[in-house]
Order: sequence, then C-alpha cells, then structure tokens
Amino acid sequence: MRGKDLLSVSDLSREDIWLLIREAVEMKAQGWLSLLDRKILALIFEKPSLRTRVSFEIAMKQLGGHSLYLSPGEVGLGKREAISDVARVLSRYVDVIAARTFSHQTLELLASHSRVPVINALSDLEHPCQALADLLTTYEKKGQLEGLTLAFVGDGNNVAHSLLLAASLMGMNFRIASPPGYTVKEEILHLAQEYAASSEAEIFCTEQPQLAVSGADVVYTDVWTSMGQEAEADQRRQIFAGYQVNSELLSLAKEDAILMHPLPAHRGEEVAENILDSPQSVVFDQAENRMHLQKALLAALLGGLEIPLAALY
Repeated sequence: MRGKDLLSVSDLSREDIWLLIREAVEMKAQGWLSLLDRKILALIFEKPSLRTRVSFEIAMKQLGGHSLYLSPGEVGLGKREAISDVARVLSRYVDVIAARTFSHQTLELLASHSRVPVINALSDLEHPCQALADLLTTYEKKGQLEGLTLAFVGDGNNVAHSLLLAASLMGMNFRIASPPGYTVKEEILHLAQEYAASSEAEIFCTEQPQLAVSGADVVYTDVWTSMGQEAEADQRRQIFAGYQVNSELLSLAKEDAILMHPLPAHRGEEVAENILDSPQSVVFDQAENRMHLQKALLAALLGGLEIPLAALY
C-alpha cells in the first residue's frame, strides 16, 4: 500500500484493493487471529456511529489487539486542543488512528502530524472503508468486479465519491443519477475518469434514475441528508423526491441485481418501505463486511500482508 495512511481510495492501487479483498475473505473464514497482538487502535469520532465504531473495535479485538474510543468531548479536535498536538500525542501512545470527522481537512492535518497510520473512518469528502467493504460484498455475491455495472441513485456524497473511485480502479462501470447541483465533485470525477481510462470502465452521470439503473448489476443508494446537513432536510426531500429506490425502479436492473445501502437508512425516503428486506437486498452483508475488510486493512497497515498478487486474479 502506498504511504502510511488511508484517507482516500486514491491512496490505493488496484493491486492493493485486490489484496485487501482476498485477505478479508480469508479472515472472514478464519475468525479470530493474533496478528496484531499488543497493537492499539485509537478511534477519534466527531460524529455518531454504529457500524464504523463497532466494526473497528471488534476487528481489532479479533486480530488480538486493543482499541480506545475517544468521544468528541474528550478530544475536541481543533477546539479543546490543536489537531497537530492531538496527532503528536497519540503517536506516542497508539499504533494506528481511525478518525471520523466533519471536515476532510481535519483528517489531512491529523495525518500530516502523525507518526502512525491514520484511517479515514468517514469525512465529508470520502468514506473509503465503506466503499472497500462494498467491493468485498459485490465480489462475494457476483464472483467478479471487472465488467459489472454499479448504479448509484441519489446525492453525490462522500460514499458516492469513494465508490466512484473504487469502481473505476477495479474496472467496474459506474453510473450515478443525481438532481442538478447534487452530483459528485468535479475533482473526484476527473480522477475517476483517469482510472477508468486505464481499467476500461465506463462512467455515466445523469439526472434520470431510470437511465442509471437500466441493466445494472448493483443498485446503490444512500440517505438524502447526511450528518451535518439536517437544516437542509426538508428542502432535500423535495429535490430528491423522484430519486427513491423502489420496486419499480429496481425492476429495471438485471434480474439478479443486488441492492446496496451503507446504512443507516431512512425507510420511506431514499428507499421504499420494506425494500431493504427484499431478497435482492444485501445491506446487512455490507454491514458485516465492514468488520472483515477493516481487519484486512489494519493487518496491512500494521502487520503486513504477504500474499502473491498472482493469486488474486
């Protein structure tokens, strides 16, 4: 893996991602290991969390290590104490830091002053751990990544950014349907287009969900209002009203298409009632796979993974 940190999917190569997926599959089968005995993970969270916090804590425990959760009130990044000082202090205590922040710049500053690896556990720009777990889930369900088509319906948010980059690296076609003004950031799109040129993936941006979903292998959506955007909730419900994933929209995808959502979900908004409980839904497999993928990631950053790349294809 390039560098010591994972702040963006762009910190990884195609080979890195395949290595993480294959190692996650093996670790899922093996269960508890002792690869990270006496290693300590610090979790710095500015936002609430269920899956991210629990999956990281259990992942570290199952690898033989320990984790320490630091709440917003205990740390106060940039308020109670300078971000640079927090990074320098924690570097003396722990072996790796996973941070969930409002601003991606906070992560970058934390990493620039840390002597230990920093993992993006979610920022306003990207959610790389979620995207990597989504690739793992897709690989488990479909047996491949290259050539598949993933259709994202909704806000071009942090999850969409990481999925776009990850899909383009792995040769997956990526389609996104968003209302005007809510599509992915131009800098992310341009980088993904560079990846797609090498992997022969296709990227398609549209305002029409039906066009994005038609013939897709994976249909993906996320909340219309992310944490920190609560004041916009009513306005967003009106703007995104035509972007709900329901049985009618899902029927346009391939017959064996899978439905994905990173959770938490607002049932009745971005997804119709009960559709997350349908046979096509793999959302709870996604949630479980956060733990397995993060085990592989922690092992890669702290213990090293000795896997021949030729075995990954």
